[in-house]
Amino acid sequence: MNSSRLADWQLPAGVNRSLWDYAHADHIADDYDEYFAYNSLFQYDRDVVLDELPAAGVVVDLGCGTGRLLVPLAQRGHTCVGVDLSLPMLRVVGEKAADSNLPIHRVRANLAQLTCFRPASVDYALLMFSTLGMIRGSRARQQVLAHVRRMIKPGGRLIIHVHNRWYSLFDPQGRWWLTHSWLTNRFGGLEPGDRVFEYRGIPNMCLHTFTLGELKQLLRGAGFALRKLIPLDTQRQRPLARPWLLARVRANGWIAVCE
Repeated sequence: MNSSRLADWQLPAGVNRSLWDYAHADHIADDYDEYFAYNSLFQYDRDVVLDELPAAGVVVDLGCGTGRLLVPLAQRGHTCVGVDLSLPMLRVVGEKAADSNLPIHRVRANLAQLTCFRPASVDYALLMFSTLGMIRGSRARQQVLAHVRRMIKPGGRLIIHVHNRWYSLFDPQGRWWLTHSWLTNRFGGLEPGDRVFEYRGIPNMCLHTFTLGELKQLLRGAGFALRKLIPLDTQRQRPLARPWLLARVRANGWIAVCE
């Protein structure tokens, strides 16, 4: 789909022009796995997901990208559904499923508009690699979690990853951003915690970073109970050492397991 065919006012809830362009960029999907091959979070969050979803069930990976979590989950006997706004990403998922002879289902949908899923239709849901942070606007993020809560069966689980806003204090540019973000965001149409940057040729990409209190409030407001909270270390490849010592600031981000 040519993204220029959609006017800004027609963009779906929680999606700005940059995210729409990202979702329709073939080059982003084509070398996504290679680009992130050395990302230290990928192995650790994969291990967490496999450990926290022991019993086979229906897993929906929201913002699944190229299906890096879907393949090992399907290999373990889960019924897997990958959901993404990006057709190029879903195409790669389909190629991986065919290569491995795995029955991975694919759904193109906006995460703030998941009425295509019936209530209590999945056992597990994933929102990994800061997917929720890519959704523009607090209202849209609330809608995402409300849909997820509706979709999950009683006793099911949600696993989510977000970035920590206060971790920016450890970076000089991050400290400048924190200092100026309140005023800039207030008058620039953004929210506190929104970081804007250029990403692989796409300008004005926006990633929302969370405080721990904000994350807990969002989950609680959607009706989730926090089962486990894992603060991540600097390299995001293991839990933060000494989490009792200012983890709200020191953690690079969190992985939360919810019921």
